[in-house]
Order: sequence, then structure tokens, then C-alpha cells
Amino acid sequence: MKSFLAVLAGLVVTIVLSVGVDVLLISTGLLPAKSADYTDTHWTIITGYRVVIAIFGCWLAARLAPAKPMTHALITGGIGMCIAIAGAVYAWNKGPEFGPHWYALALVITALPCAWIGGKINGDTPHFLAKGVGVQHSQRE
Repeated sequence: MKSFLAVLAGLVVTIVLSVGVDVLLISTGLLPAKSADYTDTHWTIITGYRVVIAIFGCWLAARLAPAKPMTHALITGGIGMCIAIAGAVYAWNKGPEFGPHWYALALVITALPCAWIGGKINGDTPHFLAKGVGVQHSQRE
């Protein structure tokens, strides 16, 4: 159950932060209100912060994992890649409001590298969050 919750937390945080940054940038006027008005520069910026957020979400999954943190990060990234593939298939020829084809492909291509980076940042050892707060662990010398 802890493994499932770790992966779910990584996915939910990634989705919520991605949508939240979108809304923030639109509400501050940094992105146009209509995605059909986005330029390649806008889509590049969106891709950039989505990559950072995906790394964070996969790091979180690894951090919360009860064991094998890299596996949890990669599973989170794999699910994200499947979601990106589904989104690309759905939006492929729907129009400019769904973004250019390179944007959809970028999300698919970057999903697993983001997961690997998130897992690598975490390290190989599950952390105190996965084992329960208040548990003392000896430090390596």
C-alpha cells in the first residue's frame, strides 16, 4: 500500500503543480489566456517547467517509497509517459490549442529521463518519510 501511495502522490503532485503553474502564468499575463495563441516560445517555456515538475514528482515518489526508490520513480515516470502518449494520440491533429506536435512528443520523450533524474536525486536509500516519522537512523561515516 505504501508503494501505491508513493507513486500516486508523485503523480498527483506532478499534475496539480503543472496545472497550478499554468493557471498562475495565465492569471499574471505571462501566458495568453487561449492556448491557440501560444507561440513556440510559450510551448518551450511550458515544456521546461513541466520537466522540472516531473523530476520533482518522481523524486517525491522515490522519497516516499518504502523500498527501491528508483523503481518507484521509474514507475511514476512510466505512468506519466503513458499519460503523455494518450494525450499525444488524442490531441495530435485537434488544432493549435493543443500545441505543436513537438510539444506532445517532448512530453513523451522526457518522461523516463525525468523519472531517472528524480530517482537519482533521491539516492538509493528510502528516507524517514517512508519508514515513519520519529524513527532514528544511524548516519554513514
